[in-house]
Amino acid sequence: QVQLVESGGGLVQAGGSLRLSCAASGIDLAYYTIGWFRQAPGKEREGVSCLSPIDDNPNYTDSAKGRFTMSKDSTKNTVYLQMRNLKPEDSGVYYCVASAYVCPRSSGEVENWGQGTQVTVSS
Repeated sequence: QVQLVESGGGLVQAGGSLRLSCAASGIDLAYYTIGWFRQAPGKEREGVSCLSPIDDNPNYTDSAKGRFTMSKDSTKNTVYLQMRNLKPEDSGVYYCVASAYVCPRSSGEVENWGQGTQVTVSS
């Protein structure tokens, strides 16, 4: 059974930083695609970042490029999303996602979801 447990969300002022963690169990991240989606109030879930097991370089949505960094600790089977220079529009519930295939292009393609962690950026 796949379990993805996120942590690290919270309330931060604009310009601040947060680091989200996602501890995976039931899967080996050496063979799974892992990523982050987020959902702002009243909006659909959107992909933020994704890391394929065959590529060392994560990809990011345009709004996250240059501010967010995704990394993986294979010894802990855990991934991280370091978020810097946060903006109010980054607020939402952040979900860790995992897939046995390529990076999902939409929420409908996601096979496994974590429970989510709330990120709130105040202006």
